Amino acid sequence: MSSSLGFERAPAWVVPVMRFGYTARGVTYVLLGVLTFLAAWTGGQAENTSSAMADLRGQPWGVAALWAIAVGMLSYAVWRLIAAWQDLELHGGGAKGFVARSGLAITGLIHIGLAVTAARQATGSGGSGGSQGGEGGKVQSLASWLMQQDPWGKWVVAAAGLAVVGAGIYYGVKAVRELYKRHMRQSPRAQKLDPVIKAGLIAHGIVVAIIGLFLVGAGLTADPSQAGGLGRAFETVRAQPFGRILLGALGIGFVAFAIYCFVEARYRIVPRRAGPDTKTLAGRFESEFRGAIARVT
Repeated sequence: MSSSLGFERAPAWVVPVMRFGYTARGVTYVLLGVLTFLAAWTGGQAENTSSAMADLRGQPWGVAALWAIAVGMLSYAVWRLIAAWQDLELHGGGAKGFVARSGLAITGLIHIGLAVTAARQATGSGGSGGSQGGEGGKVQSLASWLMQQDPWGKWVVAAAGLAVVGAGIYYGVKAVRELYKRHMRQSPRAQKLDPVIKAGLIAHGIVVAIIGLFLVGAGLTADPSQAGGLGRAFETVRAQPFGRILLGALGIGFVAFAIYCFVEARYRIVPRRAGPDTKTLAGRFESEFRGAIARVT
């Protein structure tokens, strides 16, 4: 369906799919954040996504929750892949748009993997997902396979690591520059959660950057065992001075990131679906800024 804005409007079903996906993502990060904080508090082993889901399976209604997470993660993946394919966020076709849409596609593929992990845990075939297994083991296996593709394999691993580090840095930039407001509908409630959202994005960015550094190290040393996932990132943080405090802070940060996901689920807009009268938080602050400048001048 064409719109008066000069582009093809997205189908209506992408909006509920997007909202359900963000909700499931938020539930997963609540689980991860709480378990990480408890690990810091009690001195237990920090959890990765797989082990957190394995713990959930043993709880009442755990299997049903895992299936809901699996469907939600798949919904989020579908949303990201379609957003990349149809440019639902209007990034455009230039180099900058290509990078942004490639990032959306990669995120979608990652969440397909998380959906599979949740489904396997729900059926009891996912294992315990310890810090040496789960996604960490998969990352090492992929890095090992790439390094066998001489002569370029190790450089691909290192380059992928740099890209992941860049993604982690972007989360921090997204928080500091409040880029998340570009696609968020105006709401006083969402605005009040700004400090929580920023803390969550920064915490998530730190962990993503650490995982990227593991990949860079693995590529430069041609040693796939240097690669690792979420569990190893948490263990690395805990090994630092005041590590348990830092790990606990990351756990709280992951809960904050979950709140950010819930805010996105409630207030995010799809630019290619939203009408011309839809007002975003970024647009509101831009209008207020222009008004202030006009009053001064």
